[in-house]
Amino acid sequence: MDLTNFSAIADEHAARLKAIDPLLPAPGDLPEDTGSVLTAEANGSAGLGVLSCEKTPADAPGAQWRALVEHRLDLRLAGPDPGTALGLLLEKWQERLAESGTARGDWETAAVVIRPSRDSTGAGELLRHGFAPVRVVAVRPAERHGRGPRQTPGVAVRTATRGDLANVVELLLELQHYDAQFGVATVRESTERALTAEVEEVLAHDEPPLWIAEVYGKALGVARVQLPPSSDWAKIYIDQTARPKIGYLTSLNVAEQARSTGVGTALAAHAHQVFDTEGVSHALLHHALANPRSTPFWYAQGYRPMWTYWYRRPGVR
Repeated sequence: MDLTNFSAIADEHAARLKAIDPLLPAPGDLPEDTGSVLTAEANGSAGLGVLSCEKTPADAPGAQWRALVEHRLDLRLAGPDPGTALGLLLEKWQERLAESGTARGDWETAAVVIRPSRDSTGAGELLRHGFAPVRVVAVRPAERHGRGPRQTPGVAVRTATRGDLANVVELLLELQHYDAQFGVATVRESTERALTAEVEEVLAHDEPPLWIAEVYGKALGVARVQLPPSSDWAKIYIDQTARPKIGYLTSLNVAEQARSTGVGTALAAHAHQVFDTEGVSHALLHHALANPRSTPFWYAQGYRPMWTYWYRRPGVR
């Protein structure tokens, strides 16, 4: 394959992904600066890898869900053997990372490859280079939404108020600590402070998109969503030609003593009813793939994986 024809490689890559998953958006344009593009060719196949690096302050909103320094490789693969081309790109990327001054063994660094979940091409190469599938963006089309929440005996879902601040922060911190086991979240000294500020901002709204699940009067669950236009940022994950209206399920957690009792299902059903009321066509969320609770739970609620984040953390070992 002609490795100099970047547009042909990108076009074939886009066509292959569209056939795998029609909901996928078209890949972004390649940068004009070819210095940030790695290339590889093998067995009549070719690969392009666009390099980028994102740095996040420890006290920034959402910092608890990522490493503070994330090196990313955005792929374009074409030809009959794209997996081999991917392996060569990963080797070249490793060399670049080693030369970049990234500290070896620093847990606050990560190498990240975000791939369509249904594109398993080259998964073995990622594993051989120390990557693991850690995080997923899951989607739930509107036709999968139910006709309203089912009633769970003893469970009442209500809008959170300013008086719920401490309970909400406690529940979200519990979620952070649980997901930290799977490499998704990082609990830092600043985490509780950042979460408290974030929840205070949400609760300042007259009708915050944040709900409490009470079990016989005791707050044991929390769910938060984003609705358009606040959720418009999530449109990057989905094809825009059908003009989708996106809702984003920011977080849902149930206190440990109340898990597997229907509280989570009641909260999810309530969130989906809100999405239906707002005319949302697709609900999106992130979850930890290795979490033995969230993965089966969300797919039982009608979600399916759309994007998989492959992590190597630390970024350089």
